[in-house]
Amino acid sequence: MDNNTNQIQEELVTKVMDALESIRPFLQKDGGDIELVDVQDKKVFVKLLGSCSSCGISSSTMKLGVESTIKQHAPEIEEVISI
Repeated sequence: MDNNTNQIQEELVTKVMDALESIRPFLQKDGGDIELVDVQDKKVFVKLLGSCSSCGISSSTMKLGVESTIKQHAPEIEEVISI
């Protein structure tokens, strides 16, 4: 990767981290958390932690909460994947 590509990647990761920080308090309030695993191309890989990892509505949390918040902060992201 050249310097410009590295800078774009770093900016994207920063936007995603900002998005996760904005929703982290809501997850922690319910005994959960979220970890950024990777950002590849236009996909974000995250891991739900604590009570979020086994919650029955975690798929709703991913789509309605996590993915929508990340896309607001970083519109270039096409997909958020929980691993």
